[in-house]
Amino acid sequence: MDLRTRNNVKVAGQGAATLVFSHGFGCDQSMWRLLAPHFAGRFKLITYDLVGAGQATLAGYDRHKYSSLQGYASDLAELIAEYGEGPVVVIGHSVSAMIAVLADLAVPGSIAGHVMVGPSPCYINHPGYTGGFERGDIDSLLATLESNYLGWASNMAPAIMGAPGQPALGDELTNSFCRTDPEIAKQFARLTFLSDNRQDVRGLATPALILQSLEDIIAPPEVGEYLHAAMPNSSLCVIDNIGHCPHLSAPSQCAAAIDGFLARLGLA
Repeated sequence: MDLRTRNNVKVAGQGAATLVFSHGFGCDQSMWRLLAPHFAGRFKLITYDLVGAGQATLAGYDRHKYSSLQGYASDLAELIAEYGEGPVVVIGHSVSAMIAVLADLAVPGSIAGHVMVGPSPCYINHPGYTGGFERGDIDSLLATLESNYLGWASNMAPAIMGAPGQPALGDELTNSFCRTDPEIAKQFARLTFLSDNRQDVRGLATPALILQSLEDIIAPPEVGEYLHAAMPNSSLCVIDNIGHCPHLSAPSQCAAAIDGFLARLGLA
């Protein structure tokens, strides 16, 4: 299947390097609308929808292929090969940050840098590791999602967004969750919240910027600190923001941090 159709690929901007924007669970590429235009005059920009989300064709969804994050990583690697020009930096939100890591490991050298927005390599607490949730919390979350996805989305989306004082953003995320095919969302949620990519990030040499909100119910501060310690060429930037989507609720702060990272890579 044509990649542009499969993933609803959009190309904008121009420049000697490429920025690829990859959205998180329950979202689509529209979530980058406040951040991506900041870079359009200097970089080639690629936005796309994960298969099963947004306007990506449902005909491209294969339950077996997307039974692991590797399926989404394979798609990202194909998009980079097809559309990437010059050095490629992937800006991935939440689970897409780990999808980008998997794509990087699968095709070494294809990604020149990672911008990880609210990333987490593992959401469940383990001895010596704080992910933010106990296994029972995740099991309960997934059980609620299975039994009443729309109710779960309506309750969880505003809490995930945070952004007190910007209630419209919570409504937007709720609507985005509710537009996602429930069966696909249930499988992707299970993949996301049960994932453990700690071995994948450990020692990752590709330069990375970890963008974390000051308060985030999905990725607490300990997660950002863990990633920073695990990846030798990483930097950690804590955004003065409440919520899991700082690219929507604090886009100017995110843009400034990304500009600094791109400059350190010699791409600004």
